[in-house]
Amino acid sequence: MLKKSYPKIQITDETLRDGLQIEREGVTVDEKLELLNLMVAAGINRMVVGAFVNPKWSPQMADTLDLVARIKPVEGVKFFALALNERGREERKQYSPPLSIEPLPATHLHMCSEFIKRNTNKTLDDQERLWDAPIEKAKANGAKEAAIGLSAGWGSNWTGVVSHEDRIAALALQYQAWTDAGIVVKRIDMADPMAWNTPIAVREDIAEIKKRFPTIEHFHLHLHNARGLALLSIYEALNALSESDTLIIDCAIGGIGGCPYCGNGQATGMIPTEDLVHLLQTLNIDCGIHLEKLIATSVRLSEILKRPLHSQVTFNGGLPSGDQLYDVDMPVVYTFAEAQHFRLGPKVYEGNARPWIRKPSNEV
Repeated sequence: MLKKSYPKIQITDETLRDGLQIEREGVTVDEKLELLNLMVAAGINRMVVGAFVNPKWSPQMADTLDLVARIKPVEGVKFFALALNERGREERKQYSPPLSIEPLPATHLHMCSEFIKRNTNKTLDDQERLWDAPIEKAKANGAKEAAIGLSAGWGSNWTGVVSHEDRIAALALQYQAWTDAGIVVKRIDMADPMAWNTPIAVREDIAEIKKRFPTIEHFHLHLHNARGLALLSIYEALNALSESDTLIIDCAIGGIGGCPYCGNGQATGMIPTEDLVHLLQTLNIDCGIHLEKLIATSVRLSEILKRPLHSQVTFNGGLPSGDQLYDVDMPVVYTFAEAQHFRLGPKVYEGNARPWIRKPSNEV
């Protein structure tokens, strides 16, 4: 029996940022714009299009300025870009619009010392010292609400699993710092660059967060999928939250994505946007996104990258119904290419055998 109510859903597509940051150079601005327009046409209304970071270490982000300069604002669609330092944030402001900027000031704690050393050349202690600046700035600007967050909160390829108790303690430090400043924490951001999320851990964390930090109403999950559990973790989050909550889910077309500092490369992946939308459809959650157009976008992305992607729904299509049900006379189907009959028609399996069909006895 389906749950009667679910949280409000916001889908943020990361194809052009997290998705492409793990790829080698070669995806052009024209191709990125093509993908952006395909996603908008499919109904995606929140997407991260690039990052203001050092191109030496993220060469696919080197053309972020060129891309943003060519984006035309679309009513009802928000475009975001990542900025990791003050210089990047100032640069981003110059391109707003078309870029949107998240309104809430935030603090964040990365739980893996090895990752932050590799990615930002900082230490765990450095992070806590950096909280003072955004909190003081938020107070000076009269902010009333804020966000807290963790990265690698469930575990790290370098240092192992992180306990539930340590996650909650790290969040409590941030929550208290904002509370002491007279600012209410409304959102939590949970990022999982090394794909250590598990459905049980996500469910337990959300239950404890709702109990310990009752002002939080927005739950933002940025889950990677190296171990194949990310979509299951989202399902648990959907069931753990109420209709008064908002679940913000990051994903990428074809499930591409990954951080070059995490050790799994392109194999890391994110939740495929089309698989996520299909899950929501099976739960009768209308997210306003056209699944068939997402599949077409995934096929185009695969052509651009010249490799297969990670989406089961793009391999097989959504659950068929009506005139989309398979032809009872279809032959045996063996390959990935032949499985594409759901969108390309019977020509892809033409000539394959139908061993269950017997020839009439009068035929030689």
